[in-house]
Amino acid sequence: MDNLAHTLVGAALGRAVAGREVPAAGWIGAIAGNAPDWAELLLRRGEFLVFHRGVTHSFVGATVEIVALTGLVALLLRLWAHRAGVTPPAWRWVAACVTATVASHLYLDWQGSYGLRPFLPWSTQWYYADWVAIVDPFFWVVPLVALAWGARRHWAPALVYLVTLVAVTMLVLWRHDLVAWWVQLAMVVCAGASVVGWTRHWFGVAGRRRAAAYGLVVLAAYAGVNAGASVAAKAQAHAAATQRFGPDARWAALTIVGRPFRWEALAASTDSVAGRGWTVARHLDHPAVRAALTTSQGRSIAQFARFLAAAVDSSDGGMRVSLWDVRYHAPGSGAGGWAAVQVRLR
Repeated sequence: MDNLAHTLVGAALGRAVAGREVPAAGWIGAIAGNAPDWAELLLRRGEFLVFHRGVTHSFVGATVEIVALTGLVALLLRLWAHRAGVTPPAWRWVAACVTATVASHLYLDWQGSYGLRPFLPWSTQWYYADWVAIVDPFFWVVPLVALAWGARRHWAPALVYLVTLVAVTMLVLWRHDLVAWWVQLAMVVCAGASVVGWTRHWFGVAGRRRAAAYGLVVLAAYAGVNAGASVAAKAQAHAAATQRFGPDARWAALTIVGRPFRWEALAASTDSVAGRGWTVARHLDHPAVRAALTTSQGRSIAQFARFLAAAVDSSDGGMRVSLWDVRYHAPGSGAGGWAAVQVRLR
């Protein structure tokens, strides 16, 4: 999911797990919740698609991140405790906070249609839950409200939460072409509840751990309902793909950003990818495409794409092969931009 969701969910999870035992557990959770993404920046060399959602998002990578972060955070807290003259927190609580929040990153990325390769470096197999969209406003507003209710009643945290709440609410309302009306209404209701809860002193600092836990329970229930609803969508997508392309067809029910509980069905054979009312030729058996797939760029997009398609252009006297993932490119939109590469062949 997006990094704002990772940050807010990580902060709420850090508070819920170790809010009483570890100082600044919310901040630690927010940082650790993004660890696989910023660790990816340290390892990346060359093609972005090769390393994106790579070993930093695997069980092995997460283990290394957890050990390194736990040691660093425990050391910093020990130094702080020594200066403040207080007892440092037990390392097991620091480890629990970091472990839960790093693991939450892998879970949040897996639950959508973007996917995860958890068994790298031994297996490059992608896994997709196809439950919740890669960007979902409820994974912003629910933990944000829970964190605000448990915050200190002071103008500084109030300003931070208010600015963030207004920003995400306005973004959802502004993109009315993408976001369902009931999601927009729910965002306004949540924003109002956040303000009321703040002014009436719901939870407060003493109840911040409980508020964070309640927010996470709400998110878990929401994800669970999405998971249940996806069963029927996946069954329909599978049946439609089999009817159209036979038992060897590939298929998916992709989550739709801004439209919870709705999925886009895709089906693919060896020569085409089809959605509702459209079909895209894949051209993967073209000699130029096969040659392009042997290059570094071709290999990178091939290992990333869930539904790979290609086009060959020789109009300028050379040979240019476009390769893209149909998930992220509507028919007729071209093959440029995200999840697409162009390979020039001699």
